[in-house]
Amino acid sequence: MEEFKFEEIKNKALEQLKSGQSLLGKDGAFAPLLESILNAALEGEMDVHLDEEERNSGNRRNGKMHKQVQTPLGEVTVSTPRDRNSSFDPQFIKKRETILAENVADRIIGLYALGNSTRQISDWMEENLGNRVSAETISSITDRVLPELKAWRSRPLESVYAIFWMDAIHYKVFDESGRAVSRAIYNVLGIDKEGNKDVLGMYISKSEGANFWLSVLTDLQNRGIKDILIASIDNLSGFADAIESVFPETTVQLCIVHQIRNSCKYVGSKHQKESLKDLKSVYKAVNKETAEDKLDD
Repeated sequence: MEEFKFEEIKNKALEQLKSGQSLLGKDGAFAPLLESILNAALEGEMDVHLDEEERNSGNRRNGKMHKQVQTPLGEVTVSTPRDRNSSFDPQFIKKRETILAENVADRIIGLYALGNSTRQISDWMEENLGNRVSAETISSITDRVLPELKAWRSRPLESVYAIFWMDAIHYKVFDESGRAVSRAIYNVLGIDKEGNKDVLGMYISKSEGANFWLSVLTDLQNRGIKDILIASIDNLSGFADAIESVFPETTVQLCIVHQIRNSCKYVGSKHQKESLKDLKSVYKAVNKETAEDKLDD
């Protein structure tokens, strides 16, 4: 193993500190230190593996395999010892492992979630860690979250919910070809019998429609929901009928935000601010009679 040159690393670290440079990341002084520690750990693992029983069976060292590994301190070269029987299974840096730290993988997942392409992520890795990461490696990292997402989307739900809010929000997202397209995200927010609020599901479609809401409601029913006391929705045509077909005892209410937004269409733009202020006295009234009086006013 190459001799570790502590004085050189110390001097480099002092120079970088004096000049205001970071000791981490690409060209940082700490990367060689970590590299030395990791390689020493791998050598120690091999020493333990080649115990007396292994040596008596004829197993011996058989060279090394070199690879580049990304770490928070920068890119390091790891030299993994090999044995003749290929029975050595290193634990510090596992076979085929090229990302050492979980927070590096988490950063890749975060960049991917923000819509960055594998090329853009590779550019970020090269700039910050000193080497490009292949698209295959990035894909293998981002694919790790898919089982968790699947488990969350199919998790069992409570049998009864006091209130449901259901609405679709339209976003610009990147499709498989990398083009920016519009998609409707169907959001279901519920409050259970204990008063806890939870996002029960998010479903993606190209547009919003009552038929898709029907499939969403059916999925929620299959996951254990038997009744919803109140469902707050917008005035989408056919939406209330879809709810009634799956949960016939549910009381459907039009969302106050959507009602106000729809009312504003009949008010001139210069009067909308004043009108919205007056509307508060209507929808915040303590009872129906007071609300009717405020509306007359």
